[in-house]
Amino acid sequence: MTTTTFRPETEARLAVARQVADAVLFEGYVLYPYRASAAKNRLRWQFGVLVPPAWSAATEEHDFQHTELLMEPKRGATLAVEVRFLHAQRRTVQRACPGGGFEAVPELALEDRVLVPWDEGHEERVRLVVPVAELTEGDTVVPFSMPASEETEPVTDGAGRALGRLVRRREEISGTLRLSVSELDGPYRTQRLSVVVENTSGWLPVRDADRDAALPRSLVACHTLLCLDAGRFLSLTDPPEWAKGAVAACRNLHTWPVLAGEPGRGDLVLSSPIILEDHPAIAPESPGALYDATEIDEILALRTAALTDEEKREARGTDDRAAAVIDLADSMPPEVLERLHGAVRSLREVAGAGTRAAGGVPSLRTPDEDPFGRSGVMRPDTPWWDPGADGSVDPARDHVLVDGQPVRAGCRVVLRPRLRHTDAQDLFLDGRQALVEAVLHDVDGGVHIAVTLDDDPGADIRREQGRFLYFQPDEVAVAEIREDA
Repeated sequence: MTTTTFRPETEARLAVARQVADAVLFEGYVLYPYRASAAKNRLRWQFGVLVPPAWSAATEEHDFQHTELLMEPKRGATLAVEVRFLHAQRRTVQRACPGGGFEAVPELALEDRVLVPWDEGHEERVRLVVPVAELTEGDTVVPFSMPASEETEPVTDGAGRALGRLVRRREEISGTLRLSVSELDGPYRTQRLSVVVENTSGWLPVRDADRDAALPRSLVACHTLLCLDAGRFLSLTDPPEWAKGAVAACRNLHTWPVLAGEPGRGDLVLSSPIILEDHPAIAPESPGALYDATEIDEILALRTAALTDEEKREARGTDDRAAAVIDLADSMPPEVLERLHGAVRSLREVAGAGTRAAGGVPSLRTPDEDPFGRSGVMRPDTPWWDPGADGSVDPARDHVLVDGQPVRAGCRVVLRPRLRHTDAQDLFLDGRQALVEAVLHDVDGGVHIAVTLDDDPGADIRREQGRFLYFQPDEVAVAEIREDA
């Protein structure tokens, strides 16, 4: 392993990015129900796996990641680089024999857990700090290697008697980190930074070898953290207008860099095998790592707490991280679980008429005693969407032109959903007549026609509940226009 000691301020900045990077590093590490016997835990580690070159040549998996982005370093700036990945270590379970020695077994039952064979993930890091000026003089190449190793852990009962042992084996991994910088043409002092991480292991697969044989020699869930101590990186998803051409020319293969850390700052980058938005963050309500980012914390916590005692014993024996999830779910206070039920951050509380700032944008007020209100969201004097405050919006009276004729609530139309093919169920409504209940405008400028079917016996109930079918103007034809239309 190549290690470098970062300065405290750099370490503090990278710690901010690692909060999200940890979610990337362990994404899919162990999935609910957190047991080795679960079918979906038999095919693990789908993201950011850099396999040995020989395995890459025989499959569609990759042996490298290429990150390219723009940065504006200040004079004398240094760049800190941290490559992180998991080193798959194979754990076998052995039982103590009566006459001495050990034998491999498929499981070893203890009072609180059932130990089974499992591939654990050992975190590895490759660190480098280099002055940016040195990178402009030529490629910086940093080879790294993690040697093969074997460790044993005794397994005892409550009285301290030896029951068996766990044997963990790691295979040798070698790789290379390559850095280069080039100046962009133009009036701005902008540079293109390239970071390549590659697996250079010389392992050759034997005949009929499968992916499980390649994983212990692979860089699993590999991703890169970058930190400038003076200057900034430019966003690839929302670059300045003048930089869009240079950003479009950046090559990113098997990874994607985003700005990390707090919004408004550009000194951190996370180059991730999972596409993220700029400044990703872990929800403050999340009580801890659940290793299954495609699920919802509340659902996972409830399902985990509902596992049987036997299922929990197997999960605890599968992996230490899985055991921590079981303990977290079992010990979660009701107030923490309730906090997971939902949080709204993008909507604002509907208030009275209030006043608008210049340009029609609602002004914000921040009471000294509670600047964020009880919900933790800034309260506007005038909400962004309040039909009572916006006289230009009236779904019951608004209209839209269809074939040159105004269509509004009370008109009858013939449904023609085949024009869009957006919903197979809508095709059953082709040619049916309907009554327009409202014409709605969304915040993106789209127009939607809410209707009830003429021959629907439950139309009155749907109308009372506000449960309509929705079509766009080119999905209907005029059947009848009200006399007062």
